[in-house]
Amino acid sequence: MSYNIVVLVEEPVADWDARQIVALHADSPEPVRYHVLIPVEDAASRVESTIGSLAASEVMGTAAMYVDEADLERVHEEIRAASKRSLAQSLEAFAHAGAQAGGEVTATDPLDRLCALSTECGAAEIIILTRPHVIAELFHVDWTARARRRLKVPVLHLLAKGEPDWESEVEAEHAAEAAERARRATGQEPNGGPAGTTSGTA
Repeated sequence: MSYNIVVLVEEPVADWDARQIVALHADSPEPVRYHVLIPVEDAASRVESTIGSLAASEVMGTAAMYVDEADLERVHEEIRAASKRSLAQSLEAFAHAGAQAGGEVTATDPLDRLCALSTECGAAEIIILTRPHVIAELFHVDWTARARRRLKVPVLHLLAKGEPDWESEVEAEHAAEAAERARRATGQEPNGGPAGTTSGTA
């Protein structure tokens, strides 16, 4: 018997995020299996959004734009391919974290498929990994709030972070230490004045 967890994500799961998710279940007495779900963006919506952006950038009115079926299908294929790459990258991240994971991409409503998948695999828990959505969360129309209203299992919302840039932090710390050593060597106080001087009158 395994402990099944469905993970709904907006974008590829980074190694750092996969490790954080896996760490949440490190003490599980049962084998844990993750089911990654990635929505496929609607091609028509992307085309309409692009056309809208182009029109909005014009000062004056623009001529009507026409997108034929071939263009729409090409965009749809590109989106499907990108979604499959995102899924492969996410599964690889979980594998690097030492976890068992499978997954799928879905062109249906993400919440509908999430509910169906959680029933199919007998999910004991749902994790939704997203970027911050301030407005959506304010009005409780984000994925997490909707999922909690529809599902009877725990729903955890995590914000994708990506791995901290430890090298940059170490370099900054070393630079600060070097500046401090240089200051002491030249006899400068932190305020820039020479060491051992005082201000004011006796």
